[in-house]
Order: sequence, then structure tokens, then C-alpha cells
Amino acid sequence: MKAHADRFLVPTSGKRTYEVTGQIQRIVRDSAVKTGQATIFVRHTSASLIIMENADPSARTDLHGFFDRLVPENAPWFVHTCEGPDDMPSHIRMVLTGCSLTVPILDGDLALGTWQGIFLFEHRKAPHTREIAVSVIGQ
Repeated sequence: MKAHADRFLVPTSGKRTYEVTGQIQRIVRDSAVKTGQATIFVRHTSASLIIMENADPSARTDLHGFFDRLVPENAPWFVHTCEGPDDMPSHIRMVLTGCSLTVPILDGDLALGTWQGIFLFEHRKAPHTREIAVSVIGQ
């Protein structure tokens, strides 16, 4: 059994999705694992990880709009607003989407479908630098 871990930074410029499939695939290839799994984890409470359509950007545009309606900013019932009106909504969006993913590795590659990509989902308006940790295990 092999184990390999690495991390990388993603600079964001505000609320949207940022594809990170390539960076994760490079870590998987560096691991030399042919069959196993990759666990991907974002080390923040106001950004998340998703697997989403990566061919047509309008799918992600619709996703962004949906989350803006689902968890609106400036809602009068939010108490945790010390960092601004996107503070609590960013945490709720992270909880709804999650901070980790597990993806199988087959023949040394992520076993993603044809139109699937892995994205960092930034939930804050301000630019941030997000850290993603990747752990690969297998044979």
C-alpha cells in the first residue's frame, strides 16, 4: 500500500467556482498510485469543494445564482456577521456543499466522468488564498 500527501494554494478573487482538477490530478500522478482513492480537503470554513459540470460554464453560473437565492446575504436573522454580510452565508454554503471529497483512482487517474471537474467553491466576496490538502492511498 502506498500513501502520498501534498497541498496547494488557490488564490481567489471573490465568490465563484475555481477548477482545481488539474492540480489534484498532478498530485495523483506524483503518488504513483494506480488503484486507490484520493481524499481532497479544503482547510477553510467559508469555501467548499464540489464536483460539477466542467464543459459549460453556464451550469456553474446557475449554481452561483441558486446559492445566492438559497442563502441570501443581509438576512435579518443572521447573528454571526462580524466579518460582513457574507460571513454567515459563506459558512452555511460550506456546510451544504462540504469541505472534502473522495474520488476513486483507476489506472493512475481520477475516475471522474467525462463532464466532471473538481472545483473550489469560494463563498466570500473578498479575495482569499485557500489551501487544499490531498491524500492519496492505494497500490
